[in-house]
Order: sequence, then C-alpha cells, then structure tokens
Amino acid sequence: LGSSPVTIVVTSEADTWDIDTSSCLGRGQFVDWDKMPEPQQPAQIPPDVLSRPRKELKRLAREGCWAWSHAGRARLYPRLIQQVSCRLVTPDALVYRDVAGRLFGKPSVSSHPLPEFLEGCPMPTYCLSPHGVTALKKILVCVGTQFPDITYSPLLPAVAALLLHYSEDEAQCFESVSRLIASNAPHAAYIDQSFLAHQASCMTFGDLANKHCPAAHRLIAGAAENVLEVYSEWLSWLFPGLPFGYAVRVLDVFLLEGQKVLYRIALALLKQFRLSVTPAGLQGSDIKAELQAFVRNIAEHVSVDKLLERAFGIRLFSRKEIWLLQMANRKALMERGITVVQRRLPFHLAVDMQNFSSSIVTAQEMRLVWSWIPERFSLFPPLLLFSTSEDGCSLQRFYTCCEGYEPTVLLIKTTEGEVCGAFLSSDWSERKKNGATSAFFGTGECFVFTVRPEAERYEWVLIKKPELAKAVPRSRQRSPSPAPESRLGCSQDRSSPNHLAVPSPQRRDRLSPFLAIRHFLLPSKTASMFMSGSRDGIVIGGGGGQALSLDASLLRGHTEHCETFDNPPLCQEDFQVQLLEAWGFQSA
Repeated sequence: LGSSPVTIVVTSEADTWDIDTSSCLGRGQFVDWDKMPEPQQPAQIPPDVLSRPRKELKRLAREGCWAWSHAGRARLYPRLIQQVSCRLVTPDALVYRDVAGRLFGKPSVSSHPLPEFLEGCPMPTYCLSPHGVTALKKILVCVGTQFPDITYSPLLPAVAALLLHYSEDEAQCFESVSRLIASNAPHAAYIDQSFLAHQASCMTFGDLANKHCPAAHRLIAGAAENVLEVYSEWLSWLFPGLPFGYAVRVLDVFLLEGQKVLYRIALALLKQFRLSVTPAGLQGSDIKAELQAFVRNIAEHVSVDKLLERAFGIRLFSRKEIWLLQMANRKALMERGITVVQRRLPFHLAVDMQNFSSSIVTAQEMRLVWSWIPERFSLFPPLLLFSTSEDGCSLQRFYTCCEGYEPTVLLIKTTEGEVCGAFLSSDWSERKKNGATSAFFGTGECFVFTVRPEAERYEWVLIKKPELAKAVPRSRQRSPSPAPESRLGCSQDRSSPNHLAVPSPQRRDRLSPFLAIRHFLLPSKTASMFMSGSRDGIVIGGGGGQALSLDASLLRGHTEHCETFDNPPLCQEDFQVQLLEAWGFQSA
C-alpha cells in the first residue's frame, strides 16, 4: 500500500440495505455477489437473539448460529459493536459523513494517500466489488484523520473490509471500526494500534504456542532458521490468510470475545498444520510459505466448524493473564529499544555461536534452552552469573552471584554425564522475605528440563491441566492489578478452606507477574511449589517429591517426580554434581 496517492472514485451511494425476506437477503451495495459463498444450510437465528445473555451469545457465535445468514450478520454486527465499551468521545457515523464530505466533496475524482500506518500491511478485499474497494479506502483514510495516534495496525484493514460486506453504508462501517479501535474494555483489546503492541502480541503468541503446541513448536524449530520470525506472522495466517468463509466466522466470535479468540484460532491452525505435514517434508523448505499455503487451502484439511471446535478446546488461561503476558512483553521490547518498525533480534542470535562458552552445554544446546524460555527474556543474550568451576562449590556464593537477576537458568551436569536444569522466574533474594523459614516462591513460568541424554521440558502442571485451578474472582482481585506475589502460605482464604489463595501487599511500580499464584484458587500448596532456598540447600519443585534438590555443598543432589511440574526424575535419582552453572540475561 505504502503512502503513495490512491485515486478514489467517489460515486453516489444507495440508501437502502435489503434485509427482508426476498431472495437477496443481506445483499449489500459493496459486495460482488458472484464471489460470495452460497449458504449451505438455512440459518436458525432465535428471534430474541440480541436479548440473550452475553455468555449465550458467545456460545451461539461459536456454534455458527448466524453463519449462513448474510441478513443476520447485517442486523447483528452493528448491534454487537454498539455493546463494546469504548472511550466517551468516539467518532460515529455523523462524524464520518462530515469528514468524508470535506475530504472527498461531491461525487468526483479525488486523490488521497492512504494513512502511513498501513504501510507494509496487507489490505484484503475478500468479496468486495470495485465500488466496495473504493469505499474501504475512503473509510481507512477517514480513520487515519480521526485516530492520528495509530502508527501500525495490520489487523485494521481486514476487519474494516469484512465489516463493510455487512454494512448499510460507509458511515456505519466507519462507526463500527471506530468503536473497536476506541474500546476500553479491561484486558480485552480488539485492534493493536502500534508496532510495539503488534510485536508484543507476536511474542505472546510465541509464548502460547510454546506452551500449548509443543509438537508443532518442535517441528517448526527443527525446520526454521528462526522460529520466532515464523510466529511473528501469526496474525497474517488469519487475515488475509484464511478464505472469506473462514475469516467471517472468526469475525463472528471476535466481535464478542476480542483478541483472545485470534490466539485460539491461530493455535488451532498451528496444531492442524502439524498433523498435515511430516518433518521430512519440511526439510529445506520455506516454513513461512508452507504455513501461508496451508492456511489458504485450509478447506482441504479441516472444516470451519471443526477448526473452531478445536480452537475452543484449547485451554488457555484467563484474558487477564494473557494481558499481563502482553504487558510484560511490551516492557521487554521497550527495554530493548524496539518501539518503531524494525527487525527484532532473533532468539538464536541471542546465543552467539562463536563466542558462547559453557562447561556444561554446547551453543546449540543453549539455543534449544533459549527457545523454551518466555520470549521477553529470549530477546537478551545469556550472561554467566555463577560456575562451580570458577566460583567454587559454595551455596552462599551462588546466592551472592545470582541475587539481583530475574529470571535465571540453572544448569547441572552430573558425574554420569547427564545434563538437566531449571528456568527460575524469580530473584533468589525473594527467599530472604521468609526469614529463617524455608518457603517456596516463584511463578508459573518456572519449569524444569533435561538436555542430555534427551531434551525435554516440564512446565507448571496447571498449564497442561488448567482445570485443577480457577481464576480468582474479580471481587477478590486487587485493582488495577499490579503487585508481585508474596511468600507462599503466608495467608489463606478462610472462606474457602479447600483452596489456597495468596494475597500480597500492593506495589504500584510494577505489573503483577504473569502466572502469579495469587491469581488462582489452587487445590493445594503442592501445585505451586516452584523454588525455595535456605542455608541448607535449594529445592525446585515440590509436592510428593522434589524435581531438583541440592545440598549446601552443591555437590550432591536428588531428583524425583513432583506435583508442581508433574515430571519424571530428571536424571539418576541420587546424583553427584560434576558442574553447576547459573545464567542470567544480559540487559541492553
């Protein structure tokens, strides 16, 4: 698109929108009806659908209640969007008519550049007629004048194009788009409006894919030179990647549920891609092109109903948890100086193959570990904090070297040649808050892993089994949200004796950590025993056993199954340490 002038032919517009019972149900003036998919079955829309509770509306949208009714969408879309909570002053249809009248004047030929925020963004036209394409460009030009703070928004053109298919006129489409842009619903953004926000969403998708699609992640990591660059195109898999019949079904649920729906469907596409290809078939191929081709031909692999069913079968955490992850990713990008359109440092370059040096793992093995950690940390290269070969076998020295760094990666090589370790999300200085008492701390981002003889990662059990816990009710959450978790077990919710809730003092200078245990009602303490340290040793993972434990000499250790990570023993159960290293993350 760029910012070059686009010739807009302004023609007179019909004032009517046919949604009666004629044979042209929902026929809009902007649509090329030869391109529109024909209804395959009659729509069964309840006459009182708009008075149904929101939860019921979500269920109906997911099930495709109005999937085959163009007229139904034409009636429902504007009303659903009117229910979106947005800023007090939001441009509406009257504003559009005024602005469009001043910009484009009477029916004539005018030239206006598209907004700069569309540079490099695809503008799908789906089933729009030439007149519809012109109308779409006019709407986007007016959006640019009314929302000057938008600097980058690849999703916006696709949403505007899809809504235009079912809009009465340009002004109605503009008002609908404006309300989605101006949404102020908590933790439920619709449209990213800057490169920073978009990149944070790409990082968030990478984190979710890493957790919820491990098989697909391994497949892509093995075939792609840069797995994070593959994930950075996740939004284009949906728009403009999906064909119109699929894209509009995504829009049905998106209008009711926000951006979380897009993550779900992109994850379902990734899972389906994994089922449709073989690792051997991807060797030497362009994985990004393969994914785009797969999405374009998605109808050959899975129906839209089955795709949505699988998407909503993925057990994601709450909208607030995902929002916290996005905010953390935004903060990491800002610390890295990435706020405008530019290439992001790929994760594999963070581990410099030429200069990386470890006595325990190779650079290639460290790359693998770096691909497991949350994206906001993988932006930074590893920094050796402590090594028994250089700093000696002293637990106190270990604490001294690691304090002030958050998070850290622990690597252990046994005398049998096995290599295992842990990603630890919290600063080891947290242990001091418990005084002489040894207590657990950390967040659900902690995980344990093995590198040799086989590489495997074991995450918090609630990631695989979220049904084990519930989100803390809003009435008991601290608003607006920021605060790190306090020590485990310091306070329990007396009104719910069977669940553990961990409140903490408010600190306004930082966001609450992603997957902090105080956000969940846990069935027991054993589901959240992440890390613990005392003068006698360190423990990682608990409940029915300890995933990793080391004595004060850092020479002897033990590993077994634990409930927090649901892991097998990471090496020989009773082992002797040959080497131990702790790694931090080197700030820019």
